[in-house]
Amino acid sequence: MLVMKMLDIDLRKYLQQNHNQLTWKERIQIITDITLALQRIHYENAIHRDLHSGNILYKIKFYISDLGFCGPADKPLKSIYGNLPYIAPEVIIGNEQTFKSDIYSIAMLMWEISSGQPPFIDCEHDYNLAMNIVNGIRPKIVPGTPLEYKNLMKQCWDADPSKRPNIYTLQNKIGEINLFYQSKSNESLTQPEENNNFQMENYTSSSKLFTSKLHQFDNLPEPRNATEAFHSNKSYNFHIPNNVDDFDKLSSKKNSTSKISSLFKDTHYDYKIETMQQQTMNHQIKDNDEDDTYNNPNLHSEEQDELELPKNLF
Repeated sequence: MLVMKMLDIDLRKYLQQNHNQLTWKERIQIITDITLALQRIHYENAIHRDLHSGNILYKIKFYISDLGFCGPADKPLKSIYGNLPYIAPEVIIGNEQTFKSDIYSIAMLMWEISSGQPPFIDCEHDYNLAMNIVNGIRPKIVPGTPLEYKNLMKQCWDADPSKRPNIYTLQNKIGEINLFYQSKSNESLTQPEENNNFQMENYTSSSKLFTSKLHQFDNLPEPRNATEAFHSNKSYNFHIPNNVDDFDKLSSKKNSTSKISSLFKDTHYDYKIETMQQQTMNHQIKDNDEDDTYNNPNLHSEEQDELELPKNLF
């Protein structure tokens, strides 16, 4: 059980108020705090069962709260309780909650930290959303998300629980990413701009969608990974405020590409990222949104995520 202090605000409200001012250095520190807290819970052979941004509390650091629905890992609960977008697909179809279902919830928190909005913000928490999650629908990855962060998030929301990392592997990888970013001086990061282009959705009036409740769904298929990923009908217009030292693959049909070799390392870890072809402009990260798939605002082809981390990165 975590010892709680008097805390000021939950993660959901914190992101709503501060996301446009957060650098990736700060965002990665947030998920580091959360994974450290979950590691302590799993170390006690307990499963949280209801991780979402409403019960991640902040005072200098972020802490996990609302442990009333925790229980021993070998004691399954009959009912499904939680905030639907954060519930793992295997739990939605009736399987017991496990350590790996907590890891799925962490993936949703990672996405929320990257976007500033709760996952599936435009969807009712009903059978249709449950069916979409089971069929592999996930939030669209935000343009500018660091490559190593993105790949780790995708591992954590895999439909197959066995392919998700355990909390110790996850915390080690997050720790390595965090160490890299924290080793950078603030001056080396582009500071947030006052007039940020990110369109933050006003969701305060729909707070009923962001609370945990009992769910019961019948006749759902086995979970699978989809070839298409969902994103909100309401378009995102992101401006990532800081310089990120990894490079997503950028393609252009008319412009020539340049070969860039990126070194990702510090005194304790050597990160070697394979030489890749890409185009950079003013050190800003951009996703290739020019693909024909984006003519359909509801679909995002996972084939666009061609660039993968080399196996020896971590």
